[in-house]
Amino acid sequence: MAKDNKDKFSTEDLKVPESLGVIMDGNGRWAKKRLLPRSAGHRAGAENLKELCRNCGKYGVKYLTVYAFSTENWSRPQGEVDQLMKLFVEFFEKYDPELEEEGIRVRFTGDIEALPENIRKVCREGEERSLHRQKMQLIVAFNYGGRREIAQAAQSLARDVAEGKISADDITEDMLSARMYLPDVPDPELIIRPSGEMRISNFLLWECAYSEFWVSDTLWPDFGYDELTAAFKDYAKRDRRFGGLSKKEG
Repeated sequence: MAKDNKDKFSTEDLKVPESLGVIMDGNGRWAKKRLLPRSAGHRAGAENLKELCRNCGKYGVKYLTVYAFSTENWSRPQGEVDQLMKLFVEFFEKYDPELEEEGIRVRFTGDIEALPENIRKVCREGEERSLHRQKMQLIVAFNYGGRREIAQAAQSLARDVAEGKISADDITEDMLSARMYLPDVPDPELIIRPSGEMRISNFLLWECAYSEFWVSDTLWPDFGYDELTAAFKDYAKRDRRFGGLSKKEG
């Protein structure tokens, strides 16, 4: 007999992070294994994001940051970039009613102002439309690069120094954190990467300083409830030290 939803999303043997990051990786390999074009993998990946949102919401995640399009992705073939932009628009047109039903607020992080106007419009309208939703925040990293985020934060502080508002000696880590794209979003406690790749790929470089990492060999379009639950079970065993001693050593 299948578990009911209450049992299915029980947190008895696991730990759910308040803030979770997911690097959605493996769409191309998923398509290649099935002798399909890469665009089919990206479409399957977009469909799976809806399921991740639902599962995270039911588990009680409050902030879900997903890596959708990096600043480096512009170097891909133009046809693939165009397909990704089209999918971005289609996703929010198609699934926003379901996100609303789940109480999911949508926000965007990245160099949004550098995007084409039609994409900026989707971002603006998506944020405005979902502002009242309170169950969970879905933060979509689009045209995002961790190094660019840090550089732009540093430039902002440098302008304040040049204008005499602060001195260089006044600058602190907290001041730099406050200049990140979304400073009100808690740093991710856990970052998940499907596809088996052991790298961070320029994702949340400042914010991941003390994050735990969990890597799955499952490709992103197939990453579902079972993998998410396994990640949360493993996370429950972690001892987050923040540079100090473990609980056993302390």
